Amino acid sequence: MARIVVFDSGLGSISIIKSIRKTCKSEIIYFADQKNFPYGRKSKSELEKIIKRSIDTLGKKFNPDLIVIGSNTPTIMLDVTNKNIFGVNPPLQKAAKYSKSKNVGILGTESMIKSKNLSKFIVNCGISKDIKIHKINASNLVQLVESGKFWKNTIYCKHFIKNLLESIFLKNQIDVVTLSSTHLPFLKPILVSIFPKIQFIDPADDVAREICKKFKNKPSGRNFMKIYSSDKTKTFQNNLSSLGIKNKIYHFSI
Repeated sequence: MARIVVFDSGLGSISIIKSIRKTCKSEIIYFADQKNFPYGRKSKSELEKIIKRSIDTLGKKFNPDLIVIGSNTPTIMLDVTNKNIFGVNPPLQKAAKYSKSKNVGILGTESMIKSKNLSKFIVNCGISKDIKIHKINASNLVQLVESGKFWKNTIYCKHFIKNLLESIFLKNQIDVVTLSSTHLPFLKPILVSIFPKIQFIDPADDVAREICKKFKNKPSGRNFMKIYSSDKTKTFQNNLSSLGIKNKIYHFSI
């Protein structure tokens, strides 16, 4: 059975892990680097140090078949070429295909949205020039998820999200949006209820299929997950418990 390490700075990896576990049986090591939350407000040089140290340390400790960077921000901002490292990118080609207004939104963290690497990624996707891509800073939405407000206070979240996004979506005639932070799929039911005419694309299932393809010849077994956090272990345990995840959280520093 494949051993897969999935990590990011918080709850975001859960959206990827859920899809992996649905798609193939695997042993998941989940590391939430709470000490370095949020990745989305780090500079490129800060993020580079954190991600390199994380990959090296997690690789040595757990000897996985694959390490998944469960976050769009470092995937886009850093050039990771190791074939045993897998990241999460905005599903722009799919979004462009679905858009009737030819206006696609990317919801992502502040540092990702502002990065030159995202502009380069958009060009490399080879999307028609007729399609306009709108980059939208969603760092405050990431904080809604990590703080647990998205399940503790849905009414507050609805007002917050509507105030943040409604004018941007309307002004730019956006009809398809990529959820390009792995935290954002937790908000998808709220987003759909506020903006029913907009299609929100969560890349998690596509990412999981690509990951599981790598292990199609591995013997199957029973899903297993062990969870580690670098800080605020008790708070993180409570937030996961509210999401129905009862696993014990172990402390682990990078």
